[in-house]
Amino acid sequence: MPPRSHPSERQRRLGLELRKLRNRAGLSGEQAGVLLDADRTRISNIEAGRIDVSRNRLYKLLREYGCPPGPLFEGIMAMAQENGKGWWDAFNDTIGPAARNLAELESRSTTLRTHEPLVIPGMLQTEEYARAVLDTTEGDPQRTHRYVEFRLARQQVLMGVKPVTYRAVIHEAALHTQVGGPAVMRRQLLRLMEVSRLPNVTVQVCPFTAGIYSAHTQSFVMYGGDAPELDTVYLEHPTGSIFLRDVDQLDEYARMFERLSELALAPVDPESAPESHESRDSLSLIQHVMYDL
Repeated sequence: MPPRSHPSERQRRLGLELRKLRNRAGLSGEQAGVLLDADRTRISNIEAGRIDVSRNRLYKLLREYGCPPGPLFEGIMAMAQENGKGWWDAFNDTIGPAARNLAELESRSTTLRTHEPLVIPGMLQTEEYARAVLDTTEGDPQRTHRYVEFRLARQQVLMGVKPVTYRAVIHEAALHTQVGGPAVMRRQLLRLMEVSRLPNVTVQVCPFTAGIYSAHTQSFVMYGGDAPELDTVYLEHPTGSIFLRDVDQLDEYARMFERLSELALAPVDPESAPESHESRDSLSLIQHVMYDL
């Protein structure tokens, strides 16, 4: 089978981690090839995500590279076992590679942290709110309908037997931005309060009164698992999506998220009734905006 020309994000990440481990071990591509009875070109293709590596060969490489048993070792092995197929295949008639990468990434994450300055995060959107957002980018009603279905299907990671741990910091501007009209916004804010009461979901609102912070202007999502080295930061731009994997970048975004969380109001308390809130917190602010619509 010839090398693939468009590796998925998972395939690229697997190759990147193998290259990092090889370099850390002080081995050249030729030396790594000897381990697999292969030439340097094969190692180069594996590290670029263009070809797969069998379980036995991967196990041998990780041992020779000095990767100790533990979350990173198991995470890389698991990454190689995946075939990229899942529920998202039902949407191949509409979605592109970037959306499939996100769905696959979400399926193997145990934690999601997101910051949104202007819209409600996709994981928390109602169907009508999502449609109103997507109507601004899609001219074809049928494609919009399929994208909405896809977005709602992605929300299933918040449910089930082993739901993902989800934390969101949403700027107050997103609560006031009229998407689909007042009625749609009221139902969306009500949905936001309902989902916030799930034990695995934490929602905080960063109020206007918190002042300015450079990260306020940027939306991002952090995908985490058992091995922090395999975490990923996703940035969405109009001209293309960016996946950040460098350890220093991951650490910087983790610090930014924690700072945003400190600036935000206290999260919605899943144990208390809405009317019991005496001090200003995320729930009381959401309620205030909803009642003013």
